[in-house]
Amino acid sequence: QLKLVESGGGLVQAGGSLRLSCTTSKSISSINKMNWYRQAPGKQRELVAGSTWNGVTNFADSVKGRFTISRDDGGNTVYLDMNGLTPEDTGVYYCNAHGRDSEWNEYDYWGQGTQVTVSS
Repeated sequence: QLKLVESGGGLVQAGGSLRLSCTTSKSISSINKMNWYRQAPGKQRELVAGSTWNGVTNFADSVKGRFTISRDDGGNTVYLDMNGLTPEDTGVYYCNAHGRDSEWNEYDYWGQGTQVTVSS
């Protein structure tokens, strides 16, 4: 089964930047869509950014213009570059893989999450 592992989280001051990485157990070229979600304390998990196999990206309004998602077809890594961080960006960030397996069954895999804390 597909395994996702996030890394790169940590503590950063407001206005700073972080790069999150998601490593996968197989090439992402065969994955329909890679996503980044986050969950703030006491809040529901929300979609932050996504990237499809054909290069279509989407971002939450709250991060548009500040975050960038990079999908490496042929590789095993997806990045989330976060700039101009604010305390409201604090939360656990999760990598998500969505697509279909060899038998065309839909799948949805999640990483364990990485903590991002932005101090004011």
